Amino acid sequence: MPRERTAYKELRKSSKRHYKNISTRSDLKTSIKNFENLVKAKKADEAKKALSILVSKLDKAASKGVIKNNTAARKISRLMRKLSPQTKA
Repeated sequence: MPRERTAYKELRKSSKRHYKNISTRSDLKTSIKNFENLVKAKKADEAKKALSILVSKLDKAASKGVIKNNTAARKISRLMRKLSPQTKA
């Protein structure tokens, strides 16, 4: 256990960040799953709206350091590829 007051405070801050990050990651996973279900159901218009929101969430998570920048870019790229065959047809 920490000995100094600042160490206790840092421990509290670290714990808060940890739970916030877990919550954000969980929200991202849920949003991705919902988007993929829309794509499977061939609801292109709704999927486009969901994708724009999802891209925003991924970028925000990357900027906050919850996920890495390249991870966000990779996920966005793969999600865009999933949507593109529906928009062409």
